[in-house]
Amino acid sequence: MLRFVIVAAAVALSTGQALANGHGGGDAPPPPKPDATTSPARVVLTKQGPKLVDLKGMTLYYYERDTTGKTSNCNGKCTESWVPLVAPADAKAIGDFTVIGRNDGSKMWAYRYRPLYTSPADKTPGEVNGNATTLQWRVARPED
Repeated sequence: MLRFVIVAAAVALSTGQALANGHGGGDAPPPPKPDATTSPARVVLTKQGPKLVDLKGMTLYYYERDTTGKTSNCNGKCTESWVPLVAPADAKAIGDFTVIGRNDGSKMWAYRYRPLYTSPADKTPGEVNGNATTLQWRVARPED
């Protein structure tokens, strides 16, 4: 009988907080952990259709010559006009976003294996001054 009373008390104490919907007694649950798998970019809708932007809202571009999915063809002086979307050293693929190694040993984000860049010609979020069709640079779009 004593065992029954001890077991019943343990069950009552462990379910009491659940029955009280988390109110009263016991420690508060720990705060949620920050999401380590945050996407490096997002899609915004524009008059020209959806496009990819970085987390600051700056338009992202891709280079048509980046075709292998493993490296970037924009290195050295090219990065003065097209800034790679830098990935942290420990970055891991997230959905359609992958990590590409660069010639200098750094890493950058790619969308569907196409390296992503911003343009210094874009001064404020939403601008698309870097769209250079004759130079084979295009606005990155989710359907690409």
